[in-house]
Amino acid sequence: MAIFLLVIIYLAFISLGLPDSLLGAAWPVMQSDYGAPLETAGFLFMMIAGGTIISSLASGKILERFGTGNVTFVSCFMTAGALLGFHFAPSLVWLMICAIPLGLGAGAVDTGLNNYVAVHYKAHHMSWLHCFWGVGATLGPIIMAQFISGQHSWRSGYLVIAGIQFALVVILFFTLPLWNRGTKNSNIASNEEPENSKDAFDNEDAQHVKPLQIKGVKLALMSFLFYCGVEATMGLWGSSFLVNVKELPAAVAAQWVSLYYAGITIGRFVTGFITFKMNNHTLMRNGQIIALAGAALLFLPLPSTFSLVGFIMVGFGLAPIFPCMLNETPIRFGKKHSQTIMGYQMAVAYTGSTFMPPLLGFMASHLTIGIFPFCIVIFVAIMFLSSEKLNSLLKKNDVLKGKETSSTTF
Repeated sequence: MAIFLLVIIYLAFISLGLPDSLLGAAWPVMQSDYGAPLETAGFLFMMIAGGTIISSLASGKILERFGTGNVTFVSCFMTAGALLGFHFAPSLVWLMICAIPLGLGAGAVDTGLNNYVAVHYKAHHMSWLHCFWGVGATLGPIIMAQFISGQHSWRSGYLVIAGIQFALVVILFFTLPLWNRGTKNSNIASNEEPENSKDAFDNEDAQHVKPLQIKGVKLALMSFLFYCGVEATMGLWGSSFLVNVKELPAAVAAQWVSLYYAGITIGRFVTGFITFKMNNHTLMRNGQIIALAGAALLFLPLPSTFSLVGFIMVGFGLAPIFPCMLNETPIRFGKKHSQTIMGYQMAVAYTGSTFMPPLLGFMASHLTIGIFPFCIVIFVAIMFLSSEKLNSLLKKNDVLKGKETSSTTF
């Protein structure tokens, strides 16, 4: 049953990625149909992201009360209904209304599934699940392009994606009983906490500690903020940097940015196998070093070919970081608090991807897009330092716990 449930979760991650890239792919045609300004897409994106942040913050209590299966079912129903609303939307006002449940549903299901997998399954599944999110994010624009380029409109593309989401809703409805018993007797669950500790970072009774008071949580949140800031900033401004600074044709720049995303997707697939031989801490450290080296290639005054290598290296370096950080949550902070902390992490992650790229854009509009590689290097460096300080704090607390255990033994 645990394996069958895992298949359902994999399908859910594909469906989670499907809507994420639809708006950008369809907006050139949608903008013409509605007669809307170009920046309207940004407002819609921020409304979706705002709903996602709110639901991520509230997900801890919601998941605790209703369970992961029920929340996933309702959330997928909300996103399916919102996508269907995009299909029928007669005006921009209706698009904005539909953006709210789309964001709320995405945040809750993302947090719930990430925590469920982190608690119940081995580390390689987290990497592969986020690889499958990349598959969904890639398929979304492909499906939309087929309808835009044919005789149908962008509305048909949203209708098809909504249909796929509703199919998942039906599957989730009939598999709800599996969520309570699916992993009880499973031999693939692995993220057990240390036997002699309730939480990774405190010696107090876990029942009386608030999640944000646990040592290391704020460092973890900073790592998530700058990780997603790097990932989204590379995707949004990479092409503009290549065109305006490296003087590449727009079509070539777009292809190079797509290779950056390919680096993330392929890297996460490969990472799933590497987790059998390497722990999360080592994978994160190596990934951050690779990403920093790739960012340095963009920063240095080298021929444009090195920029392509830099984009691929940054993508490949970022690949293991996000799933490994998620997978470490119950190990670092204890299973009791992991659900709430996971929600905080996802909210901060979406905050980084929502506001940090526009911040760079605002700075570039007053200076030059040439600041792009400087910002990427700084973002990766802050993420690296936060992660290393967190790992150091983890080791220090493990040593202290070991001393306390040995002193009480004698």
